[in-house]
Amino acid sequence: MAEEEPHPTPRQNAGEAATDPRAAAEPAGQTSCSPTGDVGTVEAAAHATPAATAANAAADPPATTPTTKRNDISQLLDFAGSRKPLTYLGLALSAVSQLLGFVPYVCIWLVARDLIEVAPNWQAAQGIAAYGWWAIGGAVASIAAYFLALMCTHLAAFRTASNMRKQTTEHLMRLPLGYFDTHATGELRRVIDGCAASTESLLAHVLPDAAGSIAMVVGMLALLFAFDWRLGLACLVPVVISICCLMTMMSGKGMEFMKSYMGALVRMNETGTKYVRGIPVVKVFQQTVYSFKAFHDAIADYARMAQDYAGTFCRKPQVFQLSVLNGLVVFLLPVALILAPGEADFASFVADFAFYAIFSAVIPTAMAKLMFMSEASQMAGDSLGRVRAILEAKPLETPANPQPIEGGDVCFENVSFAYEDTETNALDDVSFEVPAGTTLALVGPSGGGKSTCASLVPRFWDATAGRVLVGGVDVRDTDPHELMDKIAFVFQTNQLFSRTLEENVRAARPDATREQVLAALHAAQCDDIVAKLPQGLDTRLGAGGAYLSGGEVQRVALARAILKDAHIVVLDEATAFADPENEALIQRAFAKLAENRTVIMIAHRLSTVVGADQIVVLDQGRVAERGTHAELLEAGGLYASMWADYEQAASWKIAGAQTEAAAMKGGEA
Repeated sequence: MAEEEPHPTPRQNAGEAATDPRAAAEPAGQTSCSPTGDVGTVEAAAHATPAATAANAAADPPATTPTTKRNDISQLLDFAGSRKPLTYLGLALSAVSQLLGFVPYVCIWLVARDLIEVAPNWQAAQGIAAYGWWAIGGAVASIAAYFLALMCTHLAAFRTASNMRKQTTEHLMRLPLGYFDTHATGELRRVIDGCAASTESLLAHVLPDAAGSIAMVVGMLALLFAFDWRLGLACLVPVVISICCLMTMMSGKGMEFMKSYMGALVRMNETGTKYVRGIPVVKVFQQTVYSFKAFHDAIADYARMAQDYAGTFCRKPQVFQLSVLNGLVVFLLPVALILAPGEADFASFVADFAFYAIFSAVIPTAMAKLMFMSEASQMAGDSLGRVRAILEAKPLETPANPQPIEGGDVCFENVSFAYEDTETNALDDVSFEVPAGTTLALVGPSGGGKSTCASLVPRFWDATAGRVLVGGVDVRDTDPHELMDKIAFVFQTNQLFSRTLEENVRAARPDATREQVLAALHAAQCDDIVAKLPQGLDTRLGAGGAYLSGGEVQRVALARAILKDAHIVVLDEATAFADPENEALIQRAFAKLAENRTVIMIAHRLSTVVGADQIVVLDQGRVAERGTHAELLEAGGLYASMWADYEQAASWKIAGAQTEAAAMKGGEA
C-alpha cells in the first residue's frame, strides 16, 4: 500500500502483552461500534497458504529455536531434517578418504627405503611391485570414499537449502503485510535465495573438505613424528605460522569485515533491483548509473570494502603464510643438513628425508582447505543470522478462539500507532465509524496518516493503542484468513502476475468460473482490454506477452476486487496514475464496486470524494475534521483550504500558450 509516512517496523515486543491496549477503558464521548452488515466470500489468494510447499516440507519438521548456545554449523544442520545423519556420514567418509590418501606416500617411502638399502644392487629389492599395487589400491579407495562422502553431504546440503527456503518463505507468509513495506524485495530475495545457496556450498563441499583436512592434519602429525621427529618438527613450523596468519585474518576485525561484506552485498542487490526498475526513467532523461546515487554508492561501498580487506588487511599475512607454506623446504633442508653428519644409519636418514620432502607437498593443500573452511564458516554464520532474523520476526497473532465477523461496518476507537524507532505517533487517538454499506474518504496533507490508518483495517499492522473493529469484533480477535476474506484492496500501484488475464483476475477467487471472470471484467470497464488482446482472456501478460498501461492495470485490479465480492473495500489513491480517459472508466468501475459495500478510500484528487457519505481529514496523525463535503466546506477549515487549492490547481493553464492562442485569434480577425 502506497504511503507517505516512513515505514519502519511497528513497535511490538513481548512486554506489551501484559499491557494490552484493548484492555484500556474507553473514554467518554468516543465512538462505539456494534456489529452489523453482511458476510463476504472467500478469496483463496488472500489465504496465502502454500500447500505444495507445506507438503514438501512435511517430511522434515521446522527447525526449533535452540535453548542452548550452539555453533552455526549445528544450527544449520537442524534444517537438514531426516538427512542430518548423512552429513556426519559424509564427514566420516571424507576423513577416511584423506587417511587412505596417505597410503601412496607411505608406499613411496617404502620403495625409497628398500632401494637405498640394496643400492646399487637394485634387483634385490623384491617388494617394490607390491608397494605399487598397494599405492594404487589406496588411491582408488580414497577416491571412492571421497565420492561417497560428497554424495552424502550433497543430499543433506540440498535438503538443508530447500528446507531453509521453504521455512523462510512459509514464515514470511505468516508475517503482517506491513512487514513487506519495510523490507525490500531485493533484500528478502537475497536472504532467501543467496543465503541458502551459500550454506549449500558450505555443507556440500567445504565441510567435508574441512573434515578431510582435519584428518589430514592428525594423520600428518602422526606421520611427521613416526619416522624422524626432528624432520617432522621442521615441517610443523610453517604449519603453526600459517595457522597464526589465518587466525589473524579470520578473527576479530576479519569477522567484523565479513558481516559488513555480506551487508554490502545485500544492499547492492537491493539497490540494483530498484535501479533496474528505474531504467525507463534513467533512459528517458539520458542519465547514467551515476544518476542513481544509491546504486552507485552501494557498488562503490562494496568495492572499497573488498579492496581494503584484500589489499590492506589481508595482504601481509596472506603473502607471508603462502610463502611459508610453499617454501617449506627452506625449513626442512637446513635441519637435514645439520643432522646428516651425525647420523649413524645415513641410508635410513636419506629415506626419511625423501619421505618428508615428498610429503611436504600435501601440507599447503591441507592448509588451503582449512582457509576456505574459515571463510565459508563466516559467510554461513552471517547467512544463518539473516535467515534467523526473518524466522524470528513476529508473525501475525491468531487468537485461540477467533470470533466470527458478523457485519461489514468498520470502527476506530481511540487508535494510536507508532512505527519502531520513531519518536512520534503516526496515528494519535483516531476515532471514527463507517456504517456498513457507506463510503468513508480519508483526506489530508501528505504524511498525515491516511494510508497508515487504512492499513490497520486488514491488519497490515496492529494498533499500539485503542481498537480497530470490523463487524463489531476487534481485528486481533478474528481469524486472519476470515478477515482477509471480508476485505478487498485496490492499491495505488498494483502488480499483475506473468500469467493470462483470466488467471490474474481469478487470483481473487480461484474457484470462479470463466463467466464470472468475464462479468467482473465487464463491471470494471475492461471490455476494451479484453477485445484488444490477441487471445482475449487467454492472453499472457508481462514478459513474453502483452503489456498494459497503468490505467488498464488499475482496471484489472478493480476486476479482481469485484470478483472477490468482499463487503469491505479499501482504495488507496487508485486513480493516481490514470489518464483522463482511464480515470473516467475507473470511476464508473468504482461505482459498481461500491454498490452495497463498505468503502474506505484514500484520495488526493478531492473531486473523487465529493460524493462520499463521510470525509475524515487527517493531519499529523490526528482527526482534524469530519463530515460531508458540504459540511466541511461550510466549516471553512483545513478541508475547505485544500478544496480551494485543488480548484485553483484544476483551473491552472499555461499562460504563454493562452496568450499565443488569443493573439492568433486576433490576427485571424
